[in-house]
Formats: sequence, structure tokens, C-alpha cells
Amino acid sequence: MACFAVPLAEALIVSAVRGVIGNKRTSSSVVEESKEGSKIVSIKQKLGWLQNLLYGGSALLAIEHIYHGEVVLYPPFLTAMRNPEDIPEMLHEMSTVGVGMAVLVTAVWAIAVGVSSALKKKKMLPARGIA
Repeated sequence: MACFAVPLAEALIVSAVRGVIGNKRTSSSVVEESKEGSKIVSIKQKLGWLQNLLYGGSALLAIEHIYHGEVVLYPPFLTAMRNPEDIPEMLHEMSTVGVGMAVLVTAVWAIAVGVSSALKKKKMLPARGIA
């Protein structure tokens, strides 16, 4: 019913963290070319991968829920919110399926980051990572 809300919430948090990291960069080309500047760009890029995975998955799930009539485009938006007896079922789905999906997406992202870093260390990828 609302399992897409959990990865969406994680995506919003990742976006905020990525924005904070982006604000730490300065416009000086000397700092950007330094190792610290390069590391910030790399972290921001990898967080962008997670952000795209989470937003994309949440959007696809939301469309699927709209198609099945579980989400409507008028208040209260979630059909489970109309009947108070359905709210515990919705919260259970969010806490099991939603959290499971968010954890799985984050784990896949972490594996991709690990593989990317390993390949970069072996010089099989360009210094900037996968474009």
C-alpha cells in the first residue's frame, strides 16, 4: 500500500546529505584538484547513484500502486487511510516490505561501490569512476 514511502524517505535523506557534502566544495580550482576535493566529488557521485536507485524504485512502485488503486491522486491519497482498520496493515507492510526494499537497494549500491573502488584500485576504471 505504501511500501514505496520508505525508500522515498531514504532518498530524501540521501539528497540532503549529498547537498551538505556539495556545499563543502569550494570554487577554488586548487582545492578541486586536491585529493580532498577529488574525494568529495567521488563521494557525491556515489551518493548520486544511491539517490537515483532509490528515487527510481520509489517512482516505479508508486506508479504500480496507482495502477492497482492503492494510491489515488486525491486526499487521503492512500486508500488504506480511509478505513482506520487498514492502517495497521499498511504500517506493517511499510515496516516489512518497505524497509526490506530500502535495505536491499542500499546493499546492492554498497556492493556496486565496493566493486567500483576495487576496479579503480586495479586501474581498470578511469580515475573519476564510471561515468
